[in-house]
Amino acid sequence: MATKAKKSTKKKATPAKTVSTVTRIKASDSAPSKPVAPAVTPQTKARTKRASAVSAKSVFAPLIAAGTYFKGAWYELRQVSWPNRKETWSLTAAVMIFSAFFIVLIVLLDALFKYLFELILK
Repeated sequence: MATKAKKSTKKKATPAKTVSTVTRIKASDSAPSKPVAPAVTPQTKARTKRASAVSAKSVFAPLIAAGTYFKGAWYELRQVSWPNRKETWSLTAAVMIFSAFFIVLIVLLDALFKYLFELILK
């Protein structure tokens, strides 16, 4: 019989940049006696520099988002298959005929109701 190889249970070492400490807090009636100040390291200084750079980028975020939107809209417009001149005129004629039909229908219904109300009110 073939045996399956066991996977190693050793964890891979993580780089020092991504290691973070986790403080577990339990619910209790007593409050902590004094707050612990975070240690200032070169990494935290780099984070504060990044934070100031991010805030400068956030000023332009709406403009970047608008530019991205219009770029996507232009891309979509380029994919549209536009009708040729003959199709455009035939569709325009269909809209005009459809509109004319309903104009005539509404005028006839208006005239009919006007006649009926005049008969009732006399």
